[in-house]
Amino acid sequence: MADIAVIGAGWAGLAAAVEALRRGHRVTLYEMAPQAGGRARSQPMDASGLRLDNGQHILIGAYTETLALMRAVGANPDRLLRRLPLRLADADGQGLSLPTGPALIAFGRGVWAQRSWRVSERLALLATAGQWALRGFRCAASTTVAELTASLPANVRQELIDPLCVAALNTPADAASGQVFLRVLCDALFAGPGAADLLLPRAPLAQLLPEPALAWLQANGATLHLRHRVGQLERAPDASGSGWLVDGARHDAIVLACSALEAARLAEPYAPAWAAQAGAFQYEPIITVTVACADACLAAPMIRLTESPDAPAQFAFDQRQIQQAGRRAADTSAAAPAADLYTFVISGAAPWLARGNAAAAQAVLQQADAALRPARPGTPRGPITLHQTITEKRATFRCTPGLPRPPALIAAGLIAAGDYIDGPYPATLEGAVRAGRAAIQQLPRKP
Repeated sequence: MADIAVIGAGWAGLAAAVEALRRGHRVTLYEMAPQAGGRARSQPMDASGLRLDNGQHILIGAYTETLALMRAVGANPDRLLRRLPLRLADADGQGLSLPTGPALIAFGRGVWAQRSWRVSERLALLATAGQWALRGFRCAASTTVAELTASLPANVRQELIDPLCVAALNTPADAASGQVFLRVLCDALFAGPGAADLLLPRAPLAQLLPEPALAWLQANGATLHLRHRVGQLERAPDASGSGWLVDGARHDAIVLACSALEAARLAEPYAPAWAAQAGAFQYEPIITVTVACADACLAAPMIRLTESPDAPAQFAFDQRQIQQAGRRAADTSAAAPAADLYTFVISGAAPWLARGNAAAAQAVLQQADAALRPARPGTPRGPITLHQTITEKRATFRCTPGLPRPPALIAAGLIAAGDYIDGPYPATLEGAVRAGRAAIQQLPRKP
């Protein structure tokens, strides 16, 4: 049994702490914030009794490690997430929709059923996807998504490739890594039945993992230190020559599951080259605008929007429809979003960050006016009002071709865990969870 310190209680840190306890180690978890969740967290309940998240997060069926972790700590994904087949509907309800069934067959059927594309456009996409599969979903490391898909018809790029790219990588197609994009497509669209399904949270993010994980860790003997920003790490001065001190407290090993910048600060005295690499990332922001409108709806629980210089949001979410069909099964207490809220997401939001939240919100209100329809024919919808605007300035690293990402191993007994660690995935919840588990698996077993 080893004494493991996990620094950071985001999804990577929670995964690492749970994995360590399940392997029989002692665990101490440090988190600078008052709550767990990191960049995928819930906010405190506001004055109106609502508890919103720091942004609209979605999972997909291919997130097998995340779903398994939820179940391990007592959070039931079947109750807390609404599972829907992948559908990229526009504001009129038209768009690519994948039926259930074996992945390759479902993809082919979905593409062929997309009647808004000409036959030549559908055939071009199927042929290109077949070529990607024959090449093992690999391309040159220097290839961007725009270059990878340049031969596809413009409609296909605009209605499928660009939305999937910005949703998965939070990086515009002309700057995003083609290799990482192909890996996401492989795992999501071609990995097996249900892998591409959308899993939309019916409850605040805190109820999906952070709060159940903290409760599970405490019940299983972990020591939790919230509101504790670690000041420094030191090598333990004992005779064994191993071990570390976290603000003076001794541990056999440390998992740095904090942000890349925070990990770089702590690791710099012992691994300056690693710290320089971890501190060199560029980031893409995400702006989430929530509006309220009574007696309204979107064409689907999630719709795709057409982005333009004056229309920043790429996706919108209808909270009423997400909570529908299973309201009794899900935890939809007063902490859940109200039914008349609609969430608009601006990914790759650097240009709008420069223009400011007020400009972004005003532009989204115009998009909402065009997208929201009356909930009942013949009944006018209510007025649209701005409820909240949230900006995550460092939502994800900018996932560009050939991006150098630091390895998990920093020094003996010092391991990093996070969605930025070297690997095939972009910055996603699944990438964070996998990195957390892998960090514990890399630690040497004590004799």
